[in-house]
Amino acid sequence: MPFPIILLVAAIAAGAVAQGGFYPAGRFLVAILTGLALAAALVPRTDRWDSRDTWPAATACAALAVWAGVRAVVAGTPTAGLPTIMTLACMVAAMAVLRRADQAQRELCALSAIGIGVFVAASGWIGVVWRIQPLALPGDERLWRAASTLTYANAAAAVLAPLALLTIALLTARPAAYTRRVAAFVLLLGLGATFSRGGLLGFAVGLVALAALAGVRSTARIVAAPLLGAIVATAALAPSVPDTERPRTTLALAGAAVGLVIAVGVPRLPGRWPLAAFSAGALGIAGAVSAIANTAGMDRLVGDRGSLTSPTRLESARAALRLFTEHPIAGVGPGRSTFPWMVDGHLVTGRYAHDEYLQVLTELGAVGLALLILVLAALVYTIYRGRPATRPAPLWAGAAAAFAAIIVHSGFDFLWQLPVIPLAGVMLAGLAGPGRSTAKEAE
Repeated sequence: MPFPIILLVAAIAAGAVAQGGFYPAGRFLVAILTGLALAAALVPRTDRWDSRDTWPAATACAALAVWAGVRAVVAGTPTAGLPTIMTLACMVAAMAVLRRADQAQRELCALSAIGIGVFVAASGWIGVVWRIQPLALPGDERLWRAASTLTYANAAAAVLAPLALLTIALLTARPAAYTRRVAAFVLLLGLGATFSRGGLLGFAVGLVALAALAGVRSTARIVAAPLLGAIVATAALAPSVPDTERPRTTLALAGAAVGLVIAVGVPRLPGRWPLAAFSAGALGIAGAVSAIANTAGMDRLVGDRGSLTSPTRLESARAALRLFTEHPIAGVGPGRSTFPWMVDGHLVTGRYAHDEYLQVLTELGAVGLALLILVLAALVYTIYRGRPATRPAPLWAGAAAAFAAIIVHSGFDFLWQLPVIPLAGVMLAGLAGPGRSTAKEAE
């Protein structure tokens, strides 16, 4: 793997460990490593650069960065625009690095990112099983959810769901690669341990996109075993989640072992045995749920995580829309949004709208949202430009589906405040975009 790719992977790993890069030290570390990756990629000038593949995303990111900086200066807080500017600069740098990578190097980058995801998933699951903070946190809902080193369950889900989709796609090319099958199971189990509704919705949408791009039958055949195994293991973990219940470590460990056996062993069974195994697994899940659903803690888990509505999200969204109507064109400025609402006669104030599109709308106004849409459209165009000439390649289909998962999940949580998540998103677009070999073939 070339040195620039190694530095880019190191930037993502550093961001994942440093609480997503939310705080200045982690943010600057991610920016420095990404900048070094770009510098290393630009040193050898041996291949020609096709501007059609780079200028749309770079120009859109630059326009949004300039608007964020101008809006911060006008609002009287010049430094408030720096986080947005740094994140956008890292995104452009990552695109430039991956633009110069060939297909083999991109696959190595994808596998390295999957390795980071496995670490995030495993540490989050361990945090729930043994209630280790901050790898898991009880939160306001008093449910222990996997947060891993990102220390925010929904952010961990935003990393794990796309990487699970990428792993499943790569498995379609090598179904016998059991390390990838184990990785898919661990990523899905980690995603389940976050109990993130937005993350699960993003994964579901991404899985539909993957099936449409790579084929329904091949996708279903690959995803069935690791997904069922992860469901079994997550069901065994569920009794340990409510903070009113003692952690059931033995049950969680047994569930993880059974789930791993299902994920790895079921595809090796001959004839009709896989169908019988799936049926037995489904019955086991039903039995486990019926056995534990009578506790008060499980009632709270099912009631809180099983609902698509959330009072906090609804109230913060209403407050964000009220703030937008007061500053519809230019917004209130980066980092200046506050969302107040009343709860039982008490004033509650939040800084984030639990919806990144609303967050941009309130802070940067309609102009900022329009520029953000241009950024996303440019990244989609980059993915489209990288499509294979014949049938979709697994890496391209998986990266495109994973990118879709991040776009969907961003409408339900504040994810872009952690630079590692938009950086991972643009990495996926870069993996699916035109590469060095693609440009040569086009010439």
